[in-house]
Amino acid sequence: MDTGLRKRTTASTAAARAAADAASEPLLRDDEDRIHPQMSPGIPTMPRGSIIVALIITVVALWTRLYKISLSPFVVWDEAHFGKFAGYYIKRQFYFDVHPPLGKMLNGLAGLIAGFNGSFEFESGARYPPELRYSVMRFFNGLFGALMAPLAYYTGIHLHMSQAGAILVATLVIVDNAFCVISRFILLDSMLLFFTTLSVYCLVVFRNYQKTDPFSPEWHFWMFMTGISLGAWVGLFAVALVGLHTIDDLWDMLGNLKMPAKTYINHWIFRIAYLIITPLSIYVACFALHFGILNRSGPGDAQMSSLFQASLAGSDFKSNPLELAYGSKVSLKNNARGGGLLHSHVQRYPSGSEQQQVTCYHHKDSNNEFIIMPAWDQPLEFENTKFVEHGDVVRLVHAQTQKNIHSHRVAAPLTAADYEVSGYGNATFGDANDLWVIEKVDDWTVSKDVKRIRSLTTRFRLRHKSIGCLLRSDGVTLPQWGFKQVEVVCQKKPDDNSPSNMWNIELHVNERREYPPRACLCLIAHADTSLNGIQLPTPVPPGNANTYRSSFIRDFFDLNVAMWTSNNALTPDPDKEPDQLVSQPYHWPFLIRTLRMCGWGDHEIKYLLIGNPTVWWGSTASLALVVSLFLGYVVRWRRGIRDFTTLAEWDNFYMAAKVSVLGWFLHYFPFYIMGRVILHHYFPALYFAVLAFGFVVDHIARKLPSVLHIALVALVAAVAIANFLFFADFSFGMSGPASAYANRRWLKTWNIYS
Repeated sequence: MDTGLRKRTTASTAAARAAADAASEPLLRDDEDRIHPQMSPGIPTMPRGSIIVALIITVVALWTRLYKISLSPFVVWDEAHFGKFAGYYIKRQFYFDVHPPLGKMLNGLAGLIAGFNGSFEFESGARYPPELRYSVMRFFNGLFGALMAPLAYYTGIHLHMSQAGAILVATLVIVDNAFCVISRFILLDSMLLFFTTLSVYCLVVFRNYQKTDPFSPEWHFWMFMTGISLGAWVGLFAVALVGLHTIDDLWDMLGNLKMPAKTYINHWIFRIAYLIITPLSIYVACFALHFGILNRSGPGDAQMSSLFQASLAGSDFKSNPLELAYGSKVSLKNNARGGGLLHSHVQRYPSGSEQQQVTCYHHKDSNNEFIIMPAWDQPLEFENTKFVEHGDVVRLVHAQTQKNIHSHRVAAPLTAADYEVSGYGNATFGDANDLWVIEKVDDWTVSKDVKRIRSLTTRFRLRHKSIGCLLRSDGVTLPQWGFKQVEVVCQKKPDDNSPSNMWNIELHVNERREYPPRACLCLIAHADTSLNGIQLPTPVPPGNANTYRSSFIRDFFDLNVAMWTSNNALTPDPDKEPDQLVSQPYHWPFLIRTLRMCGWGDHEIKYLLIGNPTVWWGSTASLALVVSLFLGYVVRWRRGIRDFTTLAEWDNFYMAAKVSVLGWFLHYFPFYIMGRVILHHYFPALYFAVLAFGFVVDHIARKLPSVLHIALVALVAAVAIANFLFFADFSFGMSGPASAYANRRWLKTWNIYS
């Protein structure tokens, strides 16, 4: 018989196939038990009294965050930074920091409400003046920390936990001593944690509507709110979590052959609109507001482009002479994103030529000033103003030390493939290695045909006349002997298109006076047009505000790149190691380190950044348990053992596991590749670990009778509460000698006392 002939499908074979299909359904049980309402697909049924429970949770959370919040009248820990930043917003002075601006603007708003006028400098450990209501600013931060708890409760509900399980999650958030103490001061952490919590809540609610009612008004609203919370300020890791969930979701829909192509395309369109365009727009809008408020010159000017600085009130750049002339005193700004100012100081290189160091520096300083002089064989003309043009050969003479910027075939101190740049000779002595050719690249305001070099707007290269290398600053940080400033080299194999090889004139002073032979390095303004028979040139005309205009988009990118670059350049400070300020990421899940937040004298109010051991150790164990359960269920399914009643029940388990474990992973592991990390960097990851803790306890307890389910959840909560109360003085403020708390030192690495 031909075995290739198609067989007729009979009732018996159809039944057999149906049975086989049923047997292959992933992870499903055969029993007919009624599904708990919380395990049904889509939007969960709100437990009875959930609003009352949420209100109680909020009140308790407010008590833990606000109790004794004004006990210490001194600047505590990073209040020295973020309180000062609030003052800059009130004074409207531009400053630079590596964090996005929203949280700092909110602290500025809190300061405004508190009547802060911006005059207090927030020096570390300083006593607050009587007129500054610092408790109002701390209260503002405490509110954000307290609101984490009700959001955590509702997140648990929408992850289809039981009422008891959701309460456990909120309880763990409330009674973690680290979450508590970090929310009680003028910092950014409570706001970051709040917006991270809000993002997760919006994501899980949106996911539930995605399962039951896609394209409904609620579906649109919660996806939009997810985008809003991401844009508000949560960092790249929360964005990555939502992005990976979205990819997973769209991939799953791609396999649904019943879904029309138009519907699938609409899913893409709305996700792009709500989860990419919306958060990006909010993020950009925060910077627009940031620039709008900080419209005066301040301590952070040098991190920005020269054109941006010219737009600030109080900046004298807008009155710069328009075109560069010989004899001008200038500062040179590197055009790499976040580039610094060419700088030199009397200290010498410890190796190589051992000549005077030349670096890039990100702060305004008289050591950033240079005089534009002609080549050695071209004397400076007194009678006529001579402007610098494309192709001119110039010398850069350091105004403070009179050294010539010099390069030679000596390896740079760090970037050994390139040549060293140093300070050499003086105003009257040097050699051919002091000469640089100016090569105009472009100009923001005029065409390339204009040969003259203009202040602020012209980008140019400085090519060494003898060697042909290019003056370059590429963000490489020098060791302590170079004061952690940025290395400057002469690039041996020049890249003409690299912004790191391009410069512009920032400060520009061209003053006129009687000019003695060569020893003087600048021309000084004089009311007379002649002196002692010497005809002085016509004054160089200044620019104006209309000449020097910067674009918002360029300023936005400049600031973000500078933030990213500066954050990546942070390295541990050995001087702070004795206080164990800096820790290692592997310390965090196991609570190996603690952190003193202030002075530790016997008569001082002291705060210790320490987690609740039940929360930290339990959450770390729970992450491993969630992964083990997931893998175990998958293996059992492959062996034909079905553990879930419906696909919706498995889908809920998968979502909770994905959000908690993936969220923790994304917020934790990147810190292994970062230079300087501190205990509080773990807090966003800790929140996801807490979700895993509450979820796995509830998941296991649900397999028990109802009474035992409640008892197990209550036992975990009770132990966590007991630990919180035992360590409460570290959060609310402890007085007296630290040795009195010796019984709370469970690990030798906890620096409670010396």
